[in-house]
Amino acid sequence: MNDYGLVSIITPNWNCAKFIGETIKSVQAQTYHNWEMIIVDDCSTDESCEVVAPYVEQDVRIRLLKNPKNSGAAVSRNYALREAKGKWIAFLDSDDLWVPEKLEKQLRFMVENGHAFSYTAYKEIDDASKETGVLITGPKHVTKFGMFAFCWPGCMTVMFDREHYGLLQIADIKKNNDYAMWLKVARKADCYFLDECLAKYRRGRAGSISTHGYTTMIKWHYKLWHEAEGMNTVASVFWTGMNLMCGVWKKLRYVKHYEVVE
Repeated sequence: MNDYGLVSIITPNWNCAKFIGETIKSVQAQTYHNWEMIIVDDCSTDESCEVVAPYVEQDVRIRLLKNPKNSGAAVSRNYALREAKGKWIAFLDSDDLWVPEKLEKQLRFMVENGHAFSYTAYKEIDDASKETGVLITGPKHVTKFGMFAFCWPGCMTVMFDREHYGLLQIADIKKNNDYAMWLKVARKADCYFLDECLAKYRRGRAGSISTHGYTTMIKWHYKLWHEAEGMNTVASVFWTGMNLMCGVWKKLRYVKHYEVVE
């Protein structure tokens, strides 16, 4: 197997004791072994750190960092990015999963095609890690304009070449901070889609973005453009509207339903 360089996996965590062990195991099961996993705990009030500790002790590739105070996912991701040593940056939230070939296949896709920024298809799972029968794909090629129009990549599927971008840090916003990251990356390189399902997104967990209504999500999108991107009111409303329209298009074109075989 080719060694494409070290992959730094960015994993913010808050109160995911129930799931984070499974998440770590999905990283340890990777067929590509040259990685480091940087978990930043955001002052969890459950047993998250106790769950992670044995993995840190047994696997030197896993690091557990802690925020001094509860600060949110943006601050946690920024912290992990500052600590990252890898050529490649990948993202995996503490309740999501990868399939074993995720890193190997995505790295090969990027290196062989000269891509600096990519994402893949993924399936949705529930709290019990069972497939819900939903597969999400996306456009083959996302330009800067396309990324502004909508957040096409699932966070757990994204990888980019840090040597192409340098250190990236995002605005401290409560929601859509992963999207804020993709906007920064898309300014320097287009994003390319690997049409293989290489990740699993846990949908519907209490407190996750998928459990909130449209009104709340619209407010978060507006804050992304107005606060994180520094746009005026007119531009912020425009891009929020574009996001809503493209969200409808995504459901029609890129969300596929299949029968789950027990």
